Amino acid sequence: MDNAIELSPDKITITVLAHEQYDNPDHLSPSTVPTNPLDLFRQWFTSVQGSVREPEAMALSTASVHGIPSTRIVLLKEVDNRGFIFYTNYDSRKSREMDANPYASLSLYWREVHQQVRVVGRVEKVSKEQSEAYFRSRPLGSRIGAWASHQSAVIAEGELDQKVKQIEERFGVNEADIPLPDHWGGWRVLPSEVEFWVGKPSRLHDRIRYLRRECSPADSPEWTIERLSP
Repeated sequence: MDNAIELSPDKITITVLAHEQYDNPDHLSPSTVPTNPLDLFRQWFTSVQGSVREPEAMALSTASVHGIPSTRIVLLKEVDNRGFIFYTNYDSRKSREMDANPYASLSLYWREVHQQVRVVGRVEKVSKEQSEAYFRSRPLGSRIGAWASHQSAVIAEGELDQKVKQIEERFGVNEADIPLPDHWGGWRVLPSEVEFWVGKPSRLHDRIRYLRRECSPADSPEWTIERLSP
C-alpha cells in the first residue's frame, strides 16, 4: 500500500495515515552471518543489483566539534578490506566537519527489498593516487565541475556557469588535460559498528549488529555479533 497523507485544515500539518507492511523473507542470525560485516555487505550489495534503484546512494552524517549534526546523500564508490569509500570536495562542509571531528555514520536504505545497512566509524582520507585513479574515470563534465564548484559556499546567480566556462577555457575539453584538484578526493569510513536490518511484518524486524573489538588490527578486525530488539 502506498503512503496516504492527511493535511490539516490550515494545510500546515502533514499526517501519514498508512504504510506498507515490510515483508522480507530473509532471516538474520548471529550464528549464520559471516564473521566480517564487509563480507555480508558485499553479499547484500551484489544481490540488490538490478532490483534496487541506485543502491549506492547513502546518507552520510557528520558533526561539528560542537556536536551539531548534518546529513546529506552521497554515493558509495568502493568497499575495500578497510571500509566504505566516497569522493567529494575537501573544502565542503562535510569534509571540514570530518577534518575537525573524524567520525561519521552511513545509512543505506533499499526500499524495494526492505533492507537497510547502518555504519558508524572513524574516517580517513584515501591516498592521492587512489583519488587520481577514480577522478580519471569520471565524465568530462564532472571533472570540470570539481574545479568550478566551491562546494557549500554561497554564490551569486549565474556565477557557477561563469566558473565552468573559465575552467573549460583553462583546460580545454580534453579529459586527459584536466588534473585532479588539490581540494578534491576520497574519504574512507572505517567501521567500528555495522548494523544489518531486514524489514518484517508488524515491525518485528530482524536486526544484527557487528561491534569491532577493541585493539583488533585495522586490516583484519575481530567482531562481536549481536541480535538487537526491533
